[in-house]
Amino acid sequence: MIRGGRSYVLSPPAFSNDAKRLLVCTANSVTIFSTATGLPVLSLEGHAALVTAVIVVPASTPASKILCYCWTASLDGTIRYWDFSVPELIKIINVDLPIISMVIPSLLSQTAETNDKSPKTFAYLSVENTKEPEKESGKALRGQIKKCNLTNSRMAGGMTLSEMKQPEIITVSSSGKYFGIQFKHKLRIWKVPTAESERAVVKKITLHHTKKMNVLAFHPTQRIVAAGDVTGRILIWRGFGDRTFADGDGLVSRKLTNNEEERPGVRGDDDADTCTTWHWHSAEVNVLFFSSDGAYLYSGGKEGVLVVWQLDTGRKKFLPRIGSPLLWFTDSPDPSLSSISCADNQIHLLKMPSMEILKSISGIKLPCSFPEMCNGLQSGIAFDCNAGLVALRTENYCIQLYSLFDDRGISEVVVCERNHQPGDEVTVVVTLAALSLDGSMMSTAEVKLAEEGLGGLVCLKFWALGSQNKEFSLSTIVYEPHRDAGISAIAFHPTRPMAVSSSYGGDFKVWVCNNGIQEMNEPLPNSGWTCHAVGSYKKKPMTAATFSSDGSVLAVAAETVITLWDADKNILVAVIGETLMVLCFNGSIPFGVFDALGSSYDFVIDLLKPVVNLAFAGTSEYLVSASWGSKPQLSIWSMSKLSVSWSYMLHVEAIASGADMSFFAALALLPESSKCNETSLKGRDGVILLFNASDPVPIFTWSVKKAKGGALAFIQANQFAIDENELDGKPHQSLLAYINGDHEYLLFDPQGKEAKEHSTIRQEGLGDLEEAGKFGYASIYGELPQFDPKRKQASWVPSAPLERPWETVFSGSSHNLPPLTKLCSVFLESLLEKRTVNVD
Repeated sequence: MIRGGRSYVLSPPAFSNDAKRLLVCTANSVTIFSTATGLPVLSLEGHAALVTAVIVVPASTPASKILCYCWTASLDGTIRYWDFSVPELIKIINVDLPIISMVIPSLLSQTAETNDKSPKTFAYLSVENTKEPEKESGKALRGQIKKCNLTNSRMAGGMTLSEMKQPEIITVSSSGKYFGIQFKHKLRIWKVPTAESERAVVKKITLHHTKKMNVLAFHPTQRIVAAGDVTGRILIWRGFGDRTFADGDGLVSRKLTNNEEERPGVRGDDDADTCTTWHWHSAEVNVLFFSSDGAYLYSGGKEGVLVVWQLDTGRKKFLPRIGSPLLWFTDSPDPSLSSISCADNQIHLLKMPSMEILKSISGIKLPCSFPEMCNGLQSGIAFDCNAGLVALRTENYCIQLYSLFDDRGISEVVVCERNHQPGDEVTVVVTLAALSLDGSMMSTAEVKLAEEGLGGLVCLKFWALGSQNKEFSLSTIVYEPHRDAGISAIAFHPTRPMAVSSSYGGDFKVWVCNNGIQEMNEPLPNSGWTCHAVGSYKKKPMTAATFSSDGSVLAVAAETVITLWDADKNILVAVIGETLMVLCFNGSIPFGVFDALGSSYDFVIDLLKPVVNLAFAGTSEYLVSASWGSKPQLSIWSMSKLSVSWSYMLHVEAIASGADMSFFAALALLPESSKCNETSLKGRDGVILLFNASDPVPIFTWSVKKAKGGALAFIQANQFAIDENELDGKPHQSLLAYINGDHEYLLFDPQGKEAKEHSTIRQEGLGDLEEAGKFGYASIYGELPQFDPKRKQASWVPSAPLERPWETVFSGSSHNLPPLTKLCSVFLESLLEKRTVNVD
């Protein structure tokens, strides 16, 4: 199995002592990257939940820089000690409470003692007290600051330094003398005892502000603390703790005074000399950090700009256009190297003090936030199944190409040339992306949102992949391809340079590429895409489109029916689903329909939901469709019979089928009724079903988390993946890729032995792989009924006569009409006037 797509920026990273490696918290593990190449080299595996802190044990002497030890903390309630050069786990400490944040001040403090007996090491933890029951008033104090003896592997005598409603991030000074948290409008600062012990008294002060504060930072040599609030202001308290912390801290302090006029900016009885306010940021401040010499203060926030303040004068300089909100700033033992972590899942390595970006560690782009009018869009995820790449939309109007096998970003395609600033109002949305089967062509759709009802624009773009630089270049732009209607789907022909786009405006268009003569396999400037054909069906919105595996059939969903076309000749070949629509609206069911469907009126009504997804089940004769709505439906249609073969009432997020197989996989959301059983589901909200298209009983089922907005695809395994995942001596050629709503992904052999092992997936939190018919699907929906194709058909379905049956008796296809003898008798009887006879 191959796992990836984890977030790199949920917690701050840490540099090794030689600054050659960067330790990054990635889900349940810690990934170690090379700062020279930006590529992963090792990982620390063992935690059972999200890793929230990683702390490298600093080198006490220049010769000890080769030592590679670190502490990690996790939501699984454990603290672990590692030698990350091997890597090897050395110690585990059980806290039994989820750890949100951890600091170890004693690792930072420089002690002059050289006793043979080394002092004990203590950590301060921000934990969530899950043992505290939730109160209806919401006043339960579930956040706590606790002390842990790392040397003796135990909590410090049940000592709780502070309690708050929710756990907060702890910040420690670079000298190891102080640590603190920001809590609503307050800063709580503790002084670390000089002689650490489990019962040592930890002094505390509180500083107040009028706004909620997000972050704080301590000066390395002076008693100065800075904090950033939600309005973009930076507050700097000088001489904090003069009355409380003055004894023996070794830091420069100000003269003691109780005169409020001589303490400008300080609120109430706060223990500080002065409080200064700086304001440049237009939104909340998320990053604050003092330079190692204390002369500069770094700040950053939602604007994506790193600001460097000169502490004495307030002068500033900038590193602009980073492109994403800043989350963390981390310095290294090498004063010429630092890092910033951004909200777009990137970590930039900076050359200091010039702040030049040397290297970027790019993770998978996180899901975008779209305006409310675009919430109905699908995930917009496209796959290059041969190369193992996935194309993802980004917030800065780009498409990221990400390698599923290497777990790293390959490139970004700028779809819309705009100066993106984080926090700006969204005016352009990249709605769709599609890749050709061989990955050489790409198409995107974008919408410029109307402002006060004016200026809306829909744009369709085609891209070509260069053979040398392996980057996409723009080939053709089509403005308003379907007049002013939005584009619902884009699909490429499997073997030819042909594509189809469908629109909500009631038509679809087939596009062909006129390459002409090419030199060096590069597209000529005058080559491009032109419209080959236009089709529509009864002016209905076209909601989905796909080609068959050989490209001979084009299926386009016309809202609630599916139309089948010859794309070359633009000829409508057949329509499926229309008969059931007519019957439902007319209120009568012709002969044999109930028996053919094995259902009732409810099934017919469910078919009236718009089809949002279409896919041919590989080389088989079956077409898979999915509809959304109050009663969603997964339906499998037989192309030989032009009728539905079987169906389920499921909300399907994604469908995937292999090019050379009759199997397909569907990602379905669990119904709300099944989510009530939280004990058995453990937070899972979706299920992956693997079907043989001819059989309604699923072959395998896997329950998964974060299925909303997820995607599926069958990926052709490369040689490396085959070597790494060979099972039973038989390498598998196709892997099933699942990407969840947070863009974490998993690649596995859907029919391999490892996919049946429950424990492997449970550790990763992506769901348990369970055998169909025993757990999973059967436990949610019950056992499926036995399907008997040889059952006898009823000769007639009794129904009450209508008042005007002649208007509906001839509706529907001819092969579904009742026998002529029955039809004539009903028709003639309807023409006769009934006479009422009174019997005395």
